[in-house]
Amino acid sequence: MKREPEAVLEVCGLHIRRGNVVILDHVSWRVEPGQHWVILGANGSGKTSLLSALTGYLTPSGGQIAVLGQRYGETDWRELRKRVGLVSSSVRQRMPEFEPALETIVSGKYAMIDLWGRITRADRAGASRILDQIECGYIADRPWAFLSQGERQRVLIGRALMARPAALILDEPCAGLDPVAPAISPTSRLSESCTRTRAGDPSRGGNHARVQSRAAVEGRPGGGRRQEAKGASLRIPFTGF
Repeated sequence: MKREPEAVLEVCGLHIRRGNVVILDHVSWRVEPGQHWVILGANGSGKTSLLSALTGYLTPSGGQIAVLGQRYGETDWRELRKRVGLVSSSVRQRMPEFEPALETIVSGKYAMIDLWGRITRADRAGASRILDQIECGYIADRPWAFLSQGERQRVLIGRALMARPAALILDEPCAGLDPVAPAISPTSRLSESCTRTRAGDPSRGGNHARVQSRAAVEGRPGGGRRQEAKGASLRIPFTGF
């Protein structure tokens, strides 16, 4: 009997409330290996809150969350974040103002905000390559506070690349980027780089998905053989205040 593949992401009855405001009300959702999803909803409907809850940056009020087979409340989410690439305003708002761009890139490998400790030569070299990939090598030593909106978004994309993620979550990844240069878009580089990583490293080529807010990309299931990724959308209604 063929075993059903483990879900990449699974949410059951998720409820998020802050004070008297219900942000998400009993949301259930499952992402299978090789799928890609788009989350649709009006401003304030809870898209970013959902993605923040998935990565442990926002504590839900109720329900269950499982990411890459690990359940919220039963797993060290600090370690699990190292397997998830995240580009989101929830991360952007937490960046320390005087951290250089290169250190921000390195922090993605350790899922750490406000990187501390000694940066290894290998990490520095890897971050430098990524800065070149996203065409930001010239800002390696520039603090976050002095980056433009577009530069910040590129650095966050590079940070997600540094994690070599098994699951990729993108919350409006094109915000602040130049729309007239799709051929050199950092989001294209992100997709290409992740594909190359998994093709060259079978140990990291298992279950994964890419989930985006207002965007869509491909996914590749494990096993080495390329398959067509299935896509779908999750619509979140606006609950009001």
